[in-house]
Amino acid sequence: MKLLIVEDERQLSEVLTALLKQNLHETDAAYNGIDGEDCAMTGVYDAIILDVMLPGKNGIEVLRSLRANGNSTPVLLLTAKSEVEDKVKGLDTGADDYLTKPFAAGELLARLRAITRRGSEFIGDELRAGNTVLDKNTHELSGEKGTVKLAAKEYQLMAMLLSDCRRIIPKERFVEKIWGFDSEAEYNSIEVYVSFVRKKLTAIGSDLQIKSVRGVGYCLEVPEC
Repeated sequence: MKLLIVEDERQLSEVLTALLKQNLHETDAAYNGIDGEDCAMTGVYDAIILDVMLPGKNGIEVLRSLRANGNSTPVLLLTAKSEVEDKVKGLDTGADDYLTKPFAAGELLARLRAITRRGSEFIGDELRAGNTVLDKNTHELSGEKGTVKLAAKEYQLMAMLLSDCRRIIPKERFVEKIWGFDSEAEYNSIEVYVSFVRKKLTAIGSDLQIKSVRGVGYCLEVPEC
């Protein structure tokens, strides 16, 4: 998953970033409500971790603006232990869940899994198309001839293709989602990872094919999707 952390406490933000990267998630960070809202409005994130107490614009204001502009990205709100009003207001404004500080790492990860499942068109912890299954927890790709483990960027690329089955995904979208806006990744980086995934699809006997659309991007060709 690609996640946005909007938290003004730099130390906590760094801890969260390290935790999420250990669990094979890509992360971006913003340290005030204005920058956080700008990042969130791009729509490239699978979920947002949003603190309530932020400089510039508080978390409730950011959330209200996102929902008013049609942004439905799942939001996990971080609140202080005693601020019951913030929890109620956040949920009423459109937060998917909240977590009280301090919190355990395992609970944060579990709540993120829960809100992203609710926001997904796929059920459970797997993405399926044709004879192929992508496990969202283990990042394993399975077909008729076996199972392979995908590296982090391979997994993100495959998950994007499965989530927009048969639709053409522009190369720019892959760069934004997988490498981030500030990345210097070039389009040939995408081609390299597409090549890696194609080889793995062949190795496991998948009936899926990643098709190149010249000058645009890629789409997934599948018998049934």
